[in-house]
Amino acid sequence: MSTIAENIAKVGVRIREAAQASQRNLADIGLLAVSKTKPAGAIREAHAAGLCDFGENYLQEALEKQAELSDLPLIWHFIGPIQSNKTRPIAEHFDWVHSVDRLKIAQRLSDQRPAHLPPLNICLQVNVSAEDSKSGCSPDELLELAKAVAALPNLRLRGLMAIPEPTDDVTAQHAAFARVRQLRDELALNLDTLSMGMSHDLEAAIAEGATWVRIGTALFGARDYGQPTH
Repeated sequence: MSTIAENIAKVGVRIREAAQASQRNLADIGLLAVSKTKPAGAIREAHAAGLCDFGENYLQEALEKQAELSDLPLIWHFIGPIQSNKTRPIAEHFDWVHSVDRLKIAQRLSDQRPAHLPPLNICLQVNVSAEDSKSGCSPDELLELAKAVAALPNLRLRGLMAIPEPTDDVTAQHAAFARVRQLRDELALNLDTLSMGMSHDLEAAIAEGATWVRIGTALFGARDYGQPTH
């Protein structure tokens, strides 16, 4: 078994044990493989080991890998910050966008989504830890943004995404993820998705209701930003 396949199996055990511990249905928790900076070959290897959903942060890198892997039935998630001049290719080439934090971006994605494709699945990124360095709308802005995005014709608002401030304090991890779940539920928009939890805190995220955990390092190893990405 390859290292990536072994890692996928290990993460799968962690997800299953976390689901059991919190009495959740394993089928409600998706593993999103964060493949940024990793070559197409690593994605091909992960797909061979059973994964279909891949998250990318960098548009040009993602488009090159999508072209190289066009023979595979992959589901592509854009999870990085979005600039206005990048919305068209994102609308054209992705199935999910987890990082919408302002209405202008959502409107452009809706306007530029090709008519032959299904609505683009959208998560609103909320800055739950109020970090200046993080993208995401503030909790106070969330309701107005969510209602506006839910009304856009070529998008399907699914839920919230968050990247809480990293901490080894498990109690603090739970509190941050519980806040994201509370924010989603308070919207009362019948949203089914919470994209939260990464390699170091997926157990706390699952306990608090995560439906996507975004895992990179635990699957593919440490990222090397100095190497070619294709």
